Amino acid sequence: MIVQYSSQGGLALAEAEDFRKFKVLLRGSFSSMRPVIEGVTFVDDDNALVGIDVVPALPGAPAGAAWLAGYAKMVEAAGKYGWIDEEARSIRSHVEREA
Repeated sequence: MIVQYSSQGGLALAEAEDFRKFKVLLRGSFSSMRPVIEGVTFVDDDNALVGIDVVPALPGAPAGAAWLAGYAKMVEAAGKYGWIDEEARSIRSHVEREA
């Protein structure tokens, strides 16, 4: 699952059915390594927190109950490995950049 962001297209979800990986992909060039993106908080240049409730609302997210159940399982599994920030209600994610 990829939460991708571009200055032209905003946030969108790609590879929504892949519950085994989760990352933020910044597409294009930005004046900062940490652009301001609603629903995404940068921890450092390589990691970000993405709101748990943000992902299902993104363009590209399937609307069905089966997908939501799969997403909930992914969030639960991520929590077991320390990838969930309970206080921020966010998933910790690696950030990649693509020019």
